[in-house]
Amino acid sequence: MPITLPSDLPAYEVLNREGVMVMSDIAAAKQDIRPLRIGLLNLMPKKIQTEIQFSRLIGSTPLQIDLQLIRMTEHQTRTTAAEHMETFYRPFQEVKEEKFDGLIITGAPIEHLPFEDVTYWDELTEVMDWTQTNVHSTFGVCWGGMALLWHFWQVRKYMLDQKAFGCFLHRNITPASPYLRGFSDAFLVPVSRWTEIRQDEIDAHPDLVTLLGSDQTGPCLIQDQKHRGLYIFNHLEYDSGTLKEEYDRDVASGGEILMPENYFPDNDPSQKPTNRWRSHAHLLYGNWINEIYQTTPFDSAQIGSR
Repeated sequence: MPITLPSDLPAYEVLNREGVMVMSDIAAAKQDIRPLRIGLLNLMPKKIQTEIQFSRLIGSTPLQIDLQLIRMTEHQTRTTAAEHMETFYRPFQEVKEEKFDGLIITGAPIEHLPFEDVTYWDELTEVMDWTQTNVHSTFGVCWGGMALLWHFWQVRKYMLDQKAFGCFLHRNITPASPYLRGFSDAFLVPVSRWTEIRQDEIDAHPDLVTLLGSDQTGPCLIQDQKHRGLYIFNHLEYDSGTLKEEYDRDVASGGEILMPENYFPDNDPSQKPTNRWRSHAHLLYGNWINEIYQTTPFDSAQIGSR
């Protein structure tokens, strides 16, 4: 079954060309099934790129997905056309009475700020509390995952002396987890962040379970059993060239330039990067969607009530 997207959303055409099953919202309304309702709270500056990346992953399962794009109510983006935001996004205050089977909270390029200094922090705390009554399963990505850990558990993020940047070997720490079905024992994951979460602070909370981790970059994927959450601090959703785009941006800006580790063939930026994480990205998000399907109430009004 396909993912349901507005036919004029840029992701619709891109995914259709790639062979991902997509269906217009008009056609989906004619089907006599209940699709899984997944929200994407998109905090990234490159909204369209992020929409495509996550739509690609959650749209590759046999289930029909109704994707809803959500934004912070008062925060205005300067990097995406206002027309795009007005056409395809709904502010949180407009959707907060609704129920969702799943919610993805993306990262945001504000790692250097204390959480409480983020301009939309108050509303984001409202969103995070709202997930406990209106969302069956929440997936926090990078800064979004760190924000959820801080809000629910007061687990801190720590600034790194040097940016963790590149493709790093990760270990499958909890292979029996349903979220890791089909995972290799070790595999590469793209990493791009200036902050880290420390394993000893995760271990202090029995309801937090580390599923994936790296000897170089620390914990990667955490399951929060109490709050029905998954928190990933790295970027399996990245396209093949996303780290290259970040590297080229740093070169062009004249700022501190770090070569992404283990990314360019022979460490030569003129060579095309090879994607060595795509299959695990599809596995992880497919497993998440499957777990939602297996456990979410058929009557969506009951989401959050048990």
